[in-house]
Amino acid sequence: MGQIDKLKKRFLNKPKDFSWQELLQLLSNLGYEEKQSGKTSGSRARFIHDKFEPITLHKPHPKPVLKSYQVKQIVSTLKDRGQI
Repeated sequence: MGQIDKLKKRFLNKPKDFSWQELLQLLSNLGYEEKQSGKTSGSRARFIHDKFEPITLHKPHPKPVLKSYQVKQIVSTLKDRGQI
């Protein structure tokens, strides 16, 4: 099992300590690209994919760990799209 497969498996278990960097790595592997919407984007991030609607969320702060509702939302979105 490769590193990305392990990351997907960990993500699907909805861990409470899934980091922003892990999410970036996972979404990048699935074909998403992070876009910031100008100077006023602040902590908002948008992940763009050629075939799907963008995923928009706030970057976690002060700790770089996603909130549990964010993990659940993204898992649900990616499952609905058949990506995981």
